[in-house]
Amino acid sequence: MKDVSILTDNGVDLDYALSLLGDLSFYDETLEAFLEENKTRLDNIAKYKEEGNMPDYAILVHALKSDSKYLGFMSLVDIAYEHELASKANNVDEVNSKYDKLMQEVDKFTKLAHKYLGDE
Repeated sequence: MKDVSILTDNGVDLDYALSLLGDLSFYDETLEAFLEENKTRLDNIAKYKEEGNMPDYAILVHALKSDSKYLGFMSLVDIAYEHELASKANNVDEVNSKYDKLMQEVDKFTKLAHKYLGDE
């Protein structure tokens, strides 16, 4: 049995996530899919930021926000939402100024997920 306190003690709203996903088994599957998807998604988010391609950036940060919400990563949801709004407004300066904060939050939850799943 995995130790859910790894998640709950570090800001993951597992109760909310389970209310959406149903059970821990499906949560684990969704979490693994999130980690796999992020390998490509994060590269593309960085690429679109560098290119100033805000329409495609907005699509990917929206997807990151949605997936994070299902997993209970609420602080990441909030930051991704800020990026979604900024990119939809074509505010490249705001995206650039808040980018490191977004990546730090992604990294935090990625590490937590791997620790929880026993991948580390």
